[in-house]
Amino acid sequence: MAQTENSAMERNGRSFSHNKKQLLRIDMTPMVDLGFLLITFFVFTTTMSTPRATDLFMPKDSKDPSRLPKSLALTMLLDDNNKIYYYHGDFIDALKANEIFETNYSTYAGMGEVIRKKQKDLEESKKFADGKNGLMLIIKPTSESVYKNVVDAMDEAIINGVKKYAIVEPGKDELNFLNNKSRR
Repeated sequence: MAQTENSAMERNGRSFSHNKKQLLRIDMTPMVDLGFLLITFFVFTTTMSTPRATDLFMPKDSKDPSRLPKSLALTMLLDDNNKIYYYHGDFIDALKANEIFETNYSTYAGMGEVIRKKQKDLEESKKFADGKNGLMLIIKPTSESVYKNVVDAMDEAIINGVKKYAIVEPGKDELNFLNNKSRR
């Protein structure tokens, strides 16, 4: 047992009878146990709360890039003022058919709804074996969009279970389209 003794009562090897008091004994065992419990608790909680990061997979450099079927592609153009323009398939085909739509970052009525609708359409079409997992979400932030918008778009992809998504710079035609939209 760990203990301390009070030696204040002993003076020069003599003790006085009128000042005779009991020696104070303090048991430090429970305090040591408590210290080890606290150390164990803090070590355990720090290992349980390690930060996680999203995995980033980069494509391999190749001369022949893999082709994506147009019906699996959903492209989101992130513009300023929390605007998103989206289209399915190829940009030129969508522009000719006037099928470039505007939405926002709302989970229920904006970007989340667009992703879920595309996944539902892919699941119902049964053209591809992957179904809704075959969706390729292409996120194209412009220089006017802010970092928060890109993170929000990636969050929506993760929330809706999109297995394949990429962040790509918008093309010249897409930037011209956005410039013409902002002038109106």
